[in-house]
Amino acid sequence: MSAELLTSRPLESDSTLVLTLSNPGARNALHPDMYAAGIEALDSAERDPSVRAIVLTGADQFFCAGGNLNRLLENRAKDPSVQAESIDLLGEWIAALRASSKPVIAAVEGAAAGAGFSLALACDLIVAADDAKFVMSYARVGLTPDGGGSWFLARALPRQLATEVLIEGKPIVATRLAELGVVNRVAKAGAVRGTALAWADDLGKISPHAVARIKGLVAAAGAQSLADHLGAERDSFVASLHHRDGLEGITAFLEKRAPVYK
Repeated sequence: MSAELLTSRPLESDSTLVLTLSNPGARNALHPDMYAAGIEALDSAERDPSVRAIVLTGADQFFCAGGNLNRLLENRAKDPSVQAESIDLLGEWIAALRASSKPVIAAVEGAAAGAGFSLALACDLIVAADDAKFVMSYARVGLTPDGGGSWFLARALPRQLATEVLIEGKPIVATRLAELGVVNRVAKAGAVRGTALAWADDLGKISPHAVARIKGLVAAAGAQSLADHLGAERDSFVASLHHRDGLEGITAFLEKRAPVYK
């Protein structure tokens, strides 16, 4: 069986799109076909108002082993542009995950290694098993990060710790990353998918307009001065107030009922 990205809409959470990394026998190692499928799936989800949240997970209780080293060795015999194009496509998928207006939750069982770790970091939120491990193992095989791994870690951790994680390439347990604020929630092994789906279902009940705008504000915060960001918050608040979701949210609160966003 080949590497592929499976898509599904679970009956228990029909507002959630589940993307499953699947590469049997290779611990869900990545392949360019997955990147292309991921970009297409996110594009479709963006245009589908019935999708309110996205869960990215791996098949067979394992998230992702990262790149396939055998395929990388094969690419050494080809023109360097072949590998560059593959990494660019991965970068497009990473960018699409970040640009999605829907909240994206990584559900990590087993391990997230290399670009698999980068994929998890690209998601908005991470739920991980209490025995899950995360590792940036590039330097251990003489390589350097891709998929934004160094960018995400440099912003999520102190410089010294990010450098340690990237250069030393040793696994970090999910509980430690939770203490550092990188992992949001830790669940029992085998319960991660259910935990992530339940969270996605809860997020799906929140105003999709507000969620998209908040994601935009968070994304812009690191590159804006406080003055510019205050202006962006003002504009977003006013636009949200005059959006139909603002009317529904305020009215529902005053009427002491659950809001229904369309």
